[in-house]
Amino acid sequence: MTRDELIADFRSVTQDLVAPFLFETKWVAQWLAEAEQEAAIRGRLLHESQKEQVCQIDVSVGEAVYPLHESLYEITHIAFRATGASRREPVRLMSTEELDRTVCDWRDLTGCVRYAIQTDTSIRLVPTPDAAGTLLLEGYRLPLKSLADSPSSKPEIQQAHHRHLVKWALHRAFGLPDSETLDLGRAADAERAFTDYFGSRPDSDLRRITREDETHTNKVFFP
Repeated sequence: MTRDELIADFRSVTQDLVAPFLFETKWVAQWLAEAEQEAAIRGRLLHESQKEQVCQIDVSVGEAVYPLHESLYEITHIAFRATGASRREPVRLMSTEELDRTVCDWRDLTGCVRYAIQTDTSIRLVPTPDAAGTLLLEGYRLPLKSLADSPSSKPEIQQAHHRHLVKWALHRAFGLPDSETLDLGRAADAERAFTDYFGSRPDSDLRRITREDETHTNKVFFP
């Protein structure tokens, strides 16, 4: 569905069909853009492993900290490939606390990259690299283009999810502090329906825990 098709769906549900509208089109478009971001985070719907602007960082000798692409919020794979090398070397995501516990004087080390510390906006390599190369990333990201940009914009998430984005827009619309439109009951119902479909939003602590100090393996459970 395009952005304008989703807006038409929203107006059908709210019966806001005749101009001047109770809910301005630019507002609804922004709410739908928010909805896609929320859905991507809650459902971990957009996994990126190909786009260079998201997945590759040029590494320089002596430089340990690099900005992450603004869309990337959870790394699932990280490796380093030195310039001229044919293979990638695995890098383990760690917390500063775990490095303090297991790697002596890690802040002062220089050498082949073995560990990385992810923050909200950057990544720190440990040891500080003594060779140039490329950091190779895979992970979950937000949409690269906003639905608010164009009437013909389409969500990046799978088409089966598109119509459910309207639930978030309804939540935002009926939560506006306006005497004509405020309906906290409908706002809560719409948010609940959105959460039932896409899941709850993980808080920052949970997201941090899932990306640090964890060896990712497949576990088999026997009855």
